[in-house]
Amino acid sequence: MSYLTGNFECKLDPKSRMMIPAGLKKKLPEIETEGIVINCGFKNNLVIYTKSQWDKRLDELGKLNEFDEDSADFIRYFTSGATELTLDAAGRVLIPKFLLEHAGIKSDVMLTCQLNKVEVWDAEVYKSTYLKMPKDFAALAQKVLGSKAGRDNE
Repeated sequence: MSYLTGNFECKLDPKSRMMIPAGLKKKLPEIETEGIVINCGFKNNLVIYTKSQWDKRLDELGKLNEFDEDSADFIRYFTSGATELTLDAAGRVLIPKFLLEHAGIKSDVMLTCQLNKVEVWDAEVYKSTYLKMPKDFAALAQKVLGSKAGRDNE
């Protein structure tokens, strides 16, 4: 799978179904046959994985010591709420109400691609939080990338 990029705005219908945007479906052709897994994110958001990406995450979790309390708690929290969804004939997925409530999603949704997954946000929360460049973005880049920045071009 190549990395995912881009943002997509969409709406939930009254039955909490979300149409997967055509541009995103083109990037993820396997979702029509395999479906997706949607889960709680680390912020007030949800995260969509393709089935194969979700299986990779589970493989990583399977290497943790399930008898270690922190590892067991992480596995429990990370996987709680994970739900496999399939697209209906119209290309929609029905998002469970408890997940929408967790993320505070009402009807306007922002899907934002993050390398190998798609974050699902309430559109207003996303726009007010992440569509503004933070003043300290250069400092964050230095902290995260440090001396690695620019080395790929050498």
